[in-house]
Amino acid sequence: MNTAVILDHFRTHGAPLTLSRAGVVAWDDAEFHRTAYAADPEHYLLLALVPGVTEHQRARALLQTLLNSRADLPEPTRVVLDKATRALLFGLPPAQVITVLLAARRLRANHKHVTRAILTFVLDHPDAELLIAARRPALVDCFEHALGKNTARGCLRQLETGNTDSPELHRKLQRFTTNPAQAIERVRQLYAPGTHGVPVLTDPVTPLNPTREREPIVTVTNRGDIAATLVHLYRGGSAAELGSALAAYTGAVTDTLPRLDSHIAVVLDTSESMRGYGDREWALLSQAEALRLILTRVCAQLTVIEVGGGQSAPTDLAHGVLDALVARTTVARTGATVTGMGGHGAASFTYASATRAGTGGIDAASFADAGATASDVTQVGGVTAEGREGSEPVAASGDLGAPDLVVVVTDGYENRLPGDLARVAATLPAIGISTPIVVCQAMFTGSDDRTLRDPAPALPSIGFWHQDDFAALLPWLFARTPAGAEWIRATARRFLDTTPEGVAR
Repeated sequence: MNTAVILDHFRTHGAPLTLSRAGVVAWDDAEFHRTAYAADPEHYLLLALVPGVTEHQRARALLQTLLNSRADLPEPTRVVLDKATRALLFGLPPAQVITVLLAARRLRANHKHVTRAILTFVLDHPDAELLIAARRPALVDCFEHALGKNTARGCLRQLETGNTDSPELHRKLQRFTTNPAQAIERVRQLYAPGTHGVPVLTDPVTPLNPTREREPIVTVTNRGDIAATLVHLYRGGSAAELGSALAAYTGAVTDTLPRLDSHIAVVLDTSESMRGYGDREWALLSQAEALRLILTRVCAQLTVIEVGGGQSAPTDLAHGVLDALVARTTVARTGATVTGMGGHGAASFTYASATRAGTGGIDAASFADAGATASDVTQVGGVTAEGREGSEPVAASGDLGAPDLVVVVTDGYENRLPGDLARVAATLPAIGISTPIVVCQAMFTGSDDRTLRDPAPALPSIGFWHQDDFAALLPWLFARTPAGAEWIRATARRFLDTTPEGVAR
C-alpha cells in the first residue's frame, strides 16, 4: 500500500477505537489496517510513530500489531516491532492503551509479544501504582489474560507465602519485567482491595508528539529560532553574526535527519502578501525561507522557482508549477545544494528580500565567514541567473530532469486568476504528467482558517506556522517521493534508538 495513502489516513481519520461493555471492539477502518500491516509490518508500525498521526490511529496500529503473530518475521523486524510497541505503550494516554489491551483480550490475541506488552505496561509503567488504583479491574483482566488466570493467581499465592525467589515464579512472571522487586509489589496491589474515586491519569509517559510551551501572544520572532533569525536579518541585522546563528539553528533541526535521495521542486510565493506589513511583516516569508533552508540540507536535489517577486503583476502559481515541472538545476560548487532557475528566474529569496528591506543585501562571503555551511551560502548568497518571461528555463550544469515532487509554498492569497492553479493541477494528469503536487500554506498562527484561501482545494495541502511543524510536514511531503518510504523508515528507527530498549525478555 502506498506510503502517502497510509500516512494521510493516519493523520486525518480520527474516529476513536471503542470497546463496548458487551466486549465488542469497534474500529471502522479495521480492514485498512489489516491490509497495511500485511504489506509490510515494520513500515506500517513505524508510520504510526510519525509526528502528526492521531492518537486514535496509533491506538489502532498498536492493536493491529498485537493481533498478529510474529513467528514468520525475521529477527531484526521483531526487534524493531518490539521497540515500536514499547514506544506506543508509553507514548499514548494510559486510558487508550488500556482500551487496546482489553480489546486484544476480547479478540483472543495470545501471542508471546502480547504477554510482554501487557506485563511491560502493567508492571513497568512509571505510574503503575496510580493506574492500578484507578483501573484495577481492567488491569487485572489484562494481567490474567497475559499469563493465564490460573498462572496469574498461582504467582499471587507464591507471593503471599513469601516464596519470591522460586525458579517457577521467575519463569512465569519475573523474567518479563526489568524490576522484579517492583513487579512483586504491583502484583500484590492488583489483587488488593481497591480505592474508590482515584482519578485516571491522562498524560503519557513519553508523548510521541511532545507538548511544547508557546508564548501567549504570537509574534514574528516567537515562531521558531530559524524564522526569528531570518526576521532580524531582513530588518537589517548583522549578516556575520546572525548567519552563524542561522547555520547553527538549521543544523540543530537537520543534523539528525537522514538524506532524502529525491528531487524536489519548490514553487515559492514571494509576493507582497507573503511579506506582510506592520507587526506581521516578514512573518510568513521568514517561515517559508526556514522551510527552504531545511529542505536544502535534507534533500539531495532541490529546485526553487520563485514567483511574485517585485509584485509587478499578480502572482502566477500555476505558471510556477509548470516551470517547476521542466526546471533544470544549477548545481552549487559543492555539488550538494541547488537553486533552480525556472521561467521567472528570480534571485535568491533571502538575498532579494533583504535588499528590499534596505539592508544592502547579504552576500555569500559574509555567511561563509560566519561559519555557515556551503548549503547555506548557496541558498542565502544565491546561485542566480536571469530568465525571461515565457522563455525556456536557463540550462545549467547538472540537469536533474523532472522533479519527483512539486511543493507550492504560499499563503494562498495570491493567484493570477481564481482557479488557475486548480485547473492546471486537474489538467496535468489528463496529459500524462503524474508528478505529485502539494500545497504548503504559510500561516501566522496554528488557528488560522485556511479554507477560504486555498488556491487548489483538490490538491493535498498542509499548513505550517512554527518551526516545530516541520517534524510532521517533512514526512508528509517526502512520503510522496520514491525515496520517501525509506527516509521515514530511517528517521523512525533513529527515533527508536534514542528511546529505552525494547520490551524486557
